[in-house]
Amino acid sequence: MMDRPIAQKHGFQLSRHGLPAVGIGFVLCAFGWLLLDNHAATLRIDAADVTIAHVTQGEFKDYVRTNGRVVPLQVVQIAPEEGGIVREKVVEEGAEVKMGDVIVRLSNANLDLQILNAEAELAEKQNLLRNTQVAMQQDRLNNQTELAQVEMDTRRKRRAYEQNEQLYGRGLVSREEFMRSKEDYDLSLTKQRLIGNRLRQDSLYRTVQMDQMEDNLQAMRLNVMMVRQRKDKLEVRSAIDGELGLLDVELGQSIQPGQKIGQINDLSNYKVEASIDEHYIDRVRQGLSATFVRNGQTYHLLVRKVYPEVRQGKFRTDFVFVGSRPEHIRTGQTYYIDLELGRPEQAVLIPRGTFFQTTGGQWIFVLDRNGQRAYRRNIRIGRQNPQYYEVLEGLEAGEQVVVSGYEGFKENEILRIEK
Repeated sequence: MMDRPIAQKHGFQLSRHGLPAVGIGFVLCAFGWLLLDNHAATLRIDAADVTIAHVTQGEFKDYVRTNGRVVPLQVVQIAPEEGGIVREKVVEEGAEVKMGDVIVRLSNANLDLQILNAEAELAEKQNLLRNTQVAMQQDRLNNQTELAQVEMDTRRKRRAYEQNEQLYGRGLVSREEFMRSKEDYDLSLTKQRLIGNRLRQDSLYRTVQMDQMEDNLQAMRLNVMMVRQRKDKLEVRSAIDGELGLLDVELGQSIQPGQKIGQINDLSNYKVEASIDEHYIDRVRQGLSATFVRNGQTYHLLVRKVYPEVRQGKFRTDFVFVGSRPEHIRTGQTYYIDLELGRPEQAVLIPRGTFFQTTGGQWIFVLDRNGQRAYRRNIRIGRQNPQYYEVLEGLEAGEQVVVSGYEGFKENEILRIEK
């Protein structure tokens, strides 16, 4: 019996003794691949799904952009000094008015009654004053007549006394008759002196009384005039030249004194009113410059007033124009304002992106040299404007970063970007 040769097989032959070594090698390769690829922290993404931006070195302009609304620089409130019922609306909202133009006419029956009562009281006081003046004049005439009578009687008694004095010296009249004429003369002098004093006192009293009555009468005239002026105030007039921006009244409506019923806009000048995020409240101050562009032309503004109150995360700021202002400017127009918070400075810049909402500016994905992988890196961001973030640490000019949102891969450490 002859031995049959066995044909030799070609190709890789795996013996039973080599199988464990192959298995171990495969496990080691897989483990090495996992270590090198960091598969658990790596995410494959399409390049079209992210926004990649370049890190640059340039001038950082420290400004904030906000919307501003044009309002009149001065607004005068319409509040009647006198209350009443709305009888007529002379002009409507939006109409241009001049200072002194009637806007609303009111009626007030109680005020009309007060005017009638004041005028009647004034007429009564005037009649009383006239009657008093007539009585005083009559008294003055009577007193003057009495004084003239006493003076004449005194002269007569003086003559009689002087004659009796001469006759008594010659012994032609008795001493009793002489003494009686002397006593009559002295009495007449005393009466004349007393009547003169009384008349002077009466004259002073009458003068004071007349002055008081005249003052009272003047006060009543002033009162009547003021009541009449109150009636004039039932016609509500414009205090300035401007535009009637608001008029909140209806015919027949009852208006109280001091009640706000509208406003007049001063069209001679305007301001821009804007609301700014409270993040900037410590940096916005009076005197800062701002600009906006309209129809290709740049206009300049200045911060006029910063209101300290914060509402819904914003605070109010007023701007005034510096130099020229846009033509055909109207109340209510909106301008997009760039408010300068500081001087421009050289800095490392990255464009603004939605990644900031996830990272808070503390880290970012940075691409490698070939742009195929992006690695998570800690950074520090300083100021920001509507276009750029100022990078203080962690990035250099020339690098590329992912600036779109990180919601889908915020837990990953490495991004594999596939184009």
